[in-house]
Amino acid sequence: MKQSTFLAWILRMPLIKRWALMHTIKRENIAEHSHQVAVIAHLLAVIKNTHYQGTLSPEKAATVALYHEISETKLQDVNHVTKYHNPEITREFKKLEKLSEIECLRSLPEDLQPAFADLLVQDNVSPDYKRIVKAADLISAYLKACDEIRFGNSEFEPVRERLSNMLNEYETAMPEVRHFMDVFAENCLVSVDELSEQDH
Repeated sequence: MKQSTFLAWILRMPLIKRWALMHTIKRENIAEHSHQVAVIAHLLAVIKNTHYQGTLSPEKAATVALYHEISETKLQDVNHVTKYHNPEITREFKKLEKLSEIECLRSLPEDLQPAFADLLVQDNVSPDYKRIVKAADLISAYLKACDEIRFGNSEFEPVRERLSNMLNEYETAMPEVRHFMDVFAENCLVSVDELSEQDH
């Protein structure tokens, strides 16, 4: 039986640094980021189903989120401003990302590929799941920016402003995002002592 390279690429995700062009107080890799986005996407789906008549599978939302950066196993992380400041560059990056996603899919045994096709290839992901994962991705990045600023890294101030504006749009369209921020976001930026006091 032929050996697959799929898991080997996944296990290299901790080696891929995020925010590569920026000074960071706390380093972050795409494995950590993907885990955080999966937890947030799962919470968003549960909130949507519980309070806003949603019908999403929280488990599928989390799984889509786990794989949402799969292309970066081949391409590395690319700075948002670099990727999106020029429409032509954006189009070319999107082509590369899709090729990388397809290559990752094809690294699986052929009989497993149908089960992963709508998880790994972003064009195949259902729009409802893609949107909730995108919201989770923005929340994760926003909290990271706030955390860096909290420890004195002013380089993340423009990042926080950009992400805050984007999140405002999501909060208007997706009440589960506003609900999440009201319930969970503030405590992500306090000390462990403050967290412990609240849990008593």
